[in-house]
Amino acid sequence: MNEILREIGMIARALDSISNIEFKEFDLTKGQYLYLVRICENPGIIQEQLVDMIKVDRSTATRAIQKLELNGFIEKKDDPKNKKIKRLFPLIKGTSVYPFIKRENDYSNLVALNGFSTQEAETVVNLLQRIRKNVEKDWEAVKKGNKRDY
Repeated sequence: MNEILREIGMIARALDSISNIEFKEFDLTKGQYLYLVRICENPGIIQEQLVDMIKVDRSTATRAIQKLELNGFIEKKDDPKNKKIKRLFPLIKGTSVYPFIKRENDYSNLVALNGFSTQEAETVVNLLQRIRKNVEKDWEAVKKGNKRDY
């Protein structure tokens, strides 16, 4: 049982490493592609929603967003109703890279599920979603300053 999270971690690190190497030609580094994809898929998203989607801390997201903005992938715009809120939108550079990132993601899914039946693939997705939901509860609690009981 203890091997499940190790396996998930190894898979995630391997795919992240591959992506960082492949997206280097677009000047995307250190997981910035994750943010760009979510912004392209959710134009106008706010940073807090992005933090919740990707499951990172606010400071990590802030650095990634600043780099994406600095490199011309995204822009921040004031919310029309609340000037304190900045909405994130992809720029042409971001939307032009998005299809490549999407193709890479689709290919990685195919490679990861090679040899799995459709039913097995659906089962894997369902089980991983259940694992994510379980972990999200702790993530939310710890994010709010709570300690976990071991």
